[in-house]
Amino acid sequence: MHMVEAHGEKTHALELAEEYRRLGGTRLAKLDDNFVTTRKWDDEPEEASRFWHDRVEVLDDKRQAEVVTHLKSMNS
Repeated sequence: MHMVEAHGEKTHALELAEEYRRLGGTRLAKLDDNFVTTRKWDDEPEEASRFWHDRVEVLDDKRQAEVVTHLKSMNS
């Protein structure tokens, strides 16, 4: 389900997801039917939380879902 553009270029969504994880983000993707959401049980570093709030939550639903699909899945 991960989307990468032609010629090996990363999508903006993938770049956001990778940076969030690099900052220690702990959210997991929950993919259920056609609904894409995240779950967070563990505390995460403030920097990762702030990044998610400032860079991902401000996106429209479609763009947020694209980022979430690049997170580790609860289903894996």
